[in-house]
Amino acid sequence: MNQPRHCPAVLIAAPASGQGKTTVTAALARLHRNLGRKVRVFKCGPDFLDPMIHERASGAPVYQLDMWMVGEQESRRLLWEAAGEADLILIEGVMGLFDGTPSSADLARHFGVPVLGVIDGTAMAQTFGALALGLARYQPDLPFAGVLANRVGTLRHAQLLEGSLTEGLRWYGALSRETAIELPSRHLGLVQASELNDLDLRLDAAAQALGSSCEVALPPPVTFAAPPVTRTEPLLAGVRIAVARDEAFAFTYGASLDLLRAMGAELSFFSPIHDRQLPDADSLYLPGGYPELHHQALSENTAILEAIRAHHAAGKPLLAECGGMLYLLDSLTDVDGLRAGLVGLLQGDAVMQKKLAALALQSVELPEGVLRGHTYHHSLTSTDWVPIARGVSPNGGRGAEAVYRQGRLTASYVHFYFPSNPRAVAALFAPERVAPHAAPQHESTVGAGLPAIGS
Repeated sequence: MNQPRHCPAVLIAAPASGQGKTTVTAALARLHRNLGRKVRVFKCGPDFLDPMIHERASGAPVYQLDMWMVGEQESRRLLWEAAGEADLILIEGVMGLFDGTPSSADLARHFGVPVLGVIDGTAMAQTFGALALGLARYQPDLPFAGVLANRVGTLRHAQLLEGSLTEGLRWYGALSRETAIELPSRHLGLVQASELNDLDLRLDAAAQALGSSCEVALPPPVTFAAPPVTRTEPLLAGVRIAVARDEAFAFTYGASLDLLRAMGAELSFFSPIHDRQLPDADSLYLPGGYPELHHQALSENTAILEAIRAHHAAGKPLLAECGGMLYLLDSLTDVDGLRAGLVGLLQGDAVMQKKLAALALQSVELPEGVLRGHTYHHSLTSTDWVPIARGVSPNGGRGAEAVYRQGRLTASYVHFYFPSNPRAVAALFAPERVAPHAAPQHESTVGAGLPAIGS
């Protein structure tokens, strides 16, 4: 019987999106890491880009926590395991603190993690205290650690904000509005960590600025209950899976890749932009990313296009998600109207849009079983293929994404979270089909109004 574990922890939240939660979380992670502490960071809800930043900031893997997609039991296991090795656990919330069902506040309350409120102090003085008090007292049973000001102008400005706090709210410091600290973004969210040559300089600058504005101390420890003991079946023992990973394809969940390995799969990574051949593999995984930013280079690598066609022609499994699905189309046209021919296994074309095309959590009933995930994209796709299934959003969000199949090829805009149904995932990748059975039941089946990051 596993025992409870204890570790200092806070959940970083804000009144709304765009307040700087990611910058603050990363600054805190780097600050405590630079002090010699082991920091584990988690991200609420489906997201690929923020975790890349946090992995660089903390030096440790970053996983998602979510009461619907990940599930209460799996979220509990991830926190309990982190508490056994970390000196500090940081959880970055999503949207506004109370937004969505369940919200970041619901997750904080469920696991007893106190909230650190981040408020953008731009053009604000004493009203900062009113917003802080509202976050702290709106739900009386919500554990609350204190507040941190982001984007402050001067030392005097920070002092005004700190002085506005009432009812004993703790001041966690301030970050300035210097551009050397802020993290740049593009249409799907933050720029990928691998593309920021000065990322470590930014993180160290943010950590130093934060450390000079407050007393650097750990929050009180939180007790994390032990999860039930589970066993992973070796359903993919010896199966070799080639995974696309480069500037165009990087949106994978660490927990999904961990699951493939735990089921016995051997993963090898390749670049559809730079490599001229596929690794020797039984199955192929094309995750999402930014193919629209690299579609000309992808089109010009004819050797890898032909290798993927040959993989499919040999009847081998192939799973393509979002950007991976766009790669399989006949063509992809970017927002400037530049068209590039691609793999051509999925007959049809995609055109990038300047506005969001779909945003929703998704539950998809496949022949292999029910898988959960999310969709978030700026492209529109046209094809004559008839879907074998469509996603259902638990909260009525935009998007009922189609899933297409031909032979062992499965393609969709949906980014699947593999641990939501390991047996179904094994059936998608196994050279010999794995018999499906019911998806595991999450203890919480309430829809979550959370944004999702992917292409």
